[in-house]
Amino acid sequence: MAEEEKAPETARKGSNLYIGFAAPERLGVPEPASKVLHYEAGGESFDYEAAAAHLPVYTNDGRVLAKMFSLTFVKLEDGKQDEKRPVTFCYNGGPGCASVPVDFGGMGPFRVATDGVEHLSYPIEAEQNPWSLLRLSDLVFLDAPGTGFSAVAEDADPKKLFGIDGDADAFCRAIMEWLDSHARWGSPVYLFGESYGTVRNSVLMRVLGEHDVKVAGVTMLSSIFDWVQTQPGEDLYYLGMMPTYAATAQYFGKAGQDTDVDTWFDQAMAWNEDVLAPALLKGDRLGSEKEAEVASQMSGFIGLPAEQIQRAHLRIGLDEFRRSIIADEGKVCGRLDMRFSSPAPLASQDSAEWFAGEDAADDAVESSWVTAFRRFLSQTLGYRNPAVYLNSNYEGVGTSWNWDHAEPGTMETVHAPNVSYDIAVALKRNPHMKVAFLGGRYDAATTYWNTVHDVSCLYLPEDLKERVEFHRYGCGHMAYVDVPTLEALFEDMRAFYAKK
Repeated sequence: MAEEEKAPETARKGSNLYIGFAAPERLGVPEPASKVLHYEAGGESFDYEAAAAHLPVYTNDGRVLAKMFSLTFVKLEDGKQDEKRPVTFCYNGGPGCASVPVDFGGMGPFRVATDGVEHLSYPIEAEQNPWSLLRLSDLVFLDAPGTGFSAVAEDADPKKLFGIDGDADAFCRAIMEWLDSHARWGSPVYLFGESYGTVRNSVLMRVLGEHDVKVAGVTMLSSIFDWVQTQPGEDLYYLGMMPTYAATAQYFGKAGQDTDVDTWFDQAMAWNEDVLAPALLKGDRLGSEKEAEVASQMSGFIGLPAEQIQRAHLRIGLDEFRRSIIADEGKVCGRLDMRFSSPAPLASQDSAEWFAGEDAADDAVESSWVTAFRRFLSQTLGYRNPAVYLNSNYEGVGTSWNWDHAEPGTMETVHAPNVSYDIAVALKRNPHMKVAFLGGRYDAATTYWNTVHDVSCLYLPEDLKERVEFHRYGCGHMAYVDVPTLEALFEDMRAFYAKK
């Protein structure tokens, strides 16, 4: 039996948390549902209210653009919420992904227990999470329009929502609606985004400020900021991958066996910048002899033959590395978390596009999180929505995403945005804001080196640098899969929220 079914609870339909919420029948969404539950984990014990509802995304003239599904957890003291307690708005990325992994993966009050890098099986149960951010802040998990149970209004243009700037604007409006309807304008506002959610965070932290919402803190988990690194042949891509390859090669026993994991990663980061970067910059001016020398050194880091590396002119793509590093075992490694592995595809299954989407790290856990989430909604909250829950809707959302972005300070709209500029603008406007960048050694989806590089290129003044912190863990993209990481992450977040 799942822990949420054991917890003391009191049914609360039409809770006071929904004062000011637009009539559900007008929006065409189910009635909100909420219950009071009891949290007892990590040495803490308290009641909290869990509530499932939709937040209307209003235009300036009051029309509804979208209905954004939210799952809210609010700590209660003597049956009441603390109007000054921090509230953190959490979401995943994609674009086209719902917030379930961030919630039932590790940040919410319930978590599906993981089994290292093994695939999860039945029974799928959620247990009370001793590392939940609910211990530090009230939580609101938001599904972007077009994902989860969030829908675009029939008379609205999806193009205004499915894009970098439109998406941030929609989240800004939903957050303001939540603060209004919950009477929480006195609460410090925090943002927690993963993956593309860090792109959203970057723009949103600026846009919220422009709407007079003072953001206290932003957590960037598994970040990507400069979209240039995703372009074909871009050397920033190969530089980002190299330290991650080195960590993976060490994990699978192909390199670095006599070195501590953090020392090894630091050595790879340093070699990457001091040797590989200038070598890539020179192109064929490097010369074959020097190229062979660099390839030999790189082989010692990433565990592939020097000849293979030199044939690629020091530029090893992710698919090639995933197919090669444990090919002697008949396996391929994961992408989101390269520690995960699965049997290699058949020789006839040679589609690069298909292979890029096949990921043992995702297969191992994703469906279990969604199962636990749906069970929580129906059996614990009594919430029923006849719509299909779209945990991943890349086909409907991501494929039509508008990547154009109005870069602050340039007066230009660019097609390959660098949203780190938005971070710098937001910090300069609000020097009391704090930002935490969290990343994993084994994340090949949003590589750690690129995050460090992008932020370093902002040339922030020293007083703002003091508002920025970096935390690197022994995990992949979804840090909460890894229990030691989750423990460390919670302690880092405890200090982050306490920071003045």
